[in-house]
Amino acid sequence: MRDEAARCVSCGLCLPHCPTYRQTRTENESPRGRIALMHAMASGNLPLTARLESHLALCLACRNCEVVCPAMVNYGQLIDHGRALIEARRARPLAQRLIRKIAMDTLIARPRHLRAIAHVLRLYQRSGLQWSLRKMRLLALLGLSQWDAKLPLLPAQTKWRPVYPGRAPKRGDVGLFIGCVTSIADGQTLMAAIRVLNTLGYDVHIPPHQACCGALHQHAGELTKAAALMQQNVAAFDTDRLDAIISIASGCGAMLSEYNDCLQDDPRAQIFASKTQDISHFLGDCEWPKEVSLAPLAARIAVHDPCTLKNVLRHEDKPYRLLEKIPAVQLCPLPENDLCCGAAGTYFLTQTEMAEALRNSKLEALKQIVPEVLVTSNIGCALHLVDGIRGMDMNVEVTHPVVLIERQLRINIT
Repeated sequence: MRDEAARCVSCGLCLPHCPTYRQTRTENESPRGRIALMHAMASGNLPLTARLESHLALCLACRNCEVVCPAMVNYGQLIDHGRALIEARRARPLAQRLIRKIAMDTLIARPRHLRAIAHVLRLYQRSGLQWSLRKMRLLALLGLSQWDAKLPLLPAQTKWRPVYPGRAPKRGDVGLFIGCVTSIADGQTLMAAIRVLNTLGYDVHIPPHQACCGALHQHAGELTKAAALMQQNVAAFDTDRLDAIISIASGCGAMLSEYNDCLQDDPRAQIFASKTQDISHFLGDCEWPKEVSLAPLAARIAVHDPCTLKNVLRHEDKPYRLLEKIPAVQLCPLPENDLCCGAAGTYFLTQTEMAEALRNSKLEALKQIVPEVLVTSNIGCALHLVDGIRGMDMNVEVTHPVVLIERQLRINIT
């Protein structure tokens, strides 16, 4: 970590591109400042304090700084290892350890447990219990109202089949990474992706033993646990058979694409990472059969660029290229797409004030565009933006680009 931090030449070109620096104008809330703090901490010249930890915790890990860095500092790797160093040196209170253990290890890392909790939460929403607790203000008394407000309306859970055969003639085999949050909160997008891929002639394989991509553990500084989840996914997907491994959420896709860096001694991880593609990338670049077309859609569509798609995968143009296949559609990039919306994995839950400040600028921009639909390629961004739009007098649907493609899909068999 010290060697990577030493590559920073302190030029400051990253500062105007850092969302937290722009909000605070504080050096320690900039990439340059945080790199200096991490270097000093790793060298033993700066003790670990609550204040130091807060500076690293406020980082979104959006990696805007990497795109403009002339020294090509791998800031994403630095912030992950900086947080790992904190985890190794800091003794968390028992309550925090229990919460992290339940949320990260018992639920996120175990899809079966996560689906069970999703069933319970859906019952809570549909039974009237949620409405009753809100009406009686019990959630506020228990300090749970903020978390309850961010809970999306959960759909019925889908029991995924191992294989979804495509239309003849067969054109290939792809693996579909369903993720943790996406699998319980956005089955609509997963099914849309399957239908489009099947229509184009691809058999879609969903390995039953796949796990969380590891991003939430990785960015929380729990690198060993993240590596175990990565190894589980590498073992689950038959890379020799698959033409590509498709991700729906760009946050997951970004993590999957970096398995080669995280598991450097595993040659299977190198192959896995090389075959990972975002769904918009794959659908936009593959050849479409002549008999498959899209129905026109005369609507204004605002497009949000997730940081992971822009700064890690470097394919922010792919959703636009895919959506341009829809006749009559009007695409409008969301203003300030160069800045993070504030979702950033679990950031919008743990750093609420900063997350909402960053989101507010997006919502103000949305008011100026007045679109019928807002599309984003990341589930975390979608949930965060929906939560903000809920409090506005706007009727804007938030969805994934592939959902629009599936809706407009038209098959003309001649």
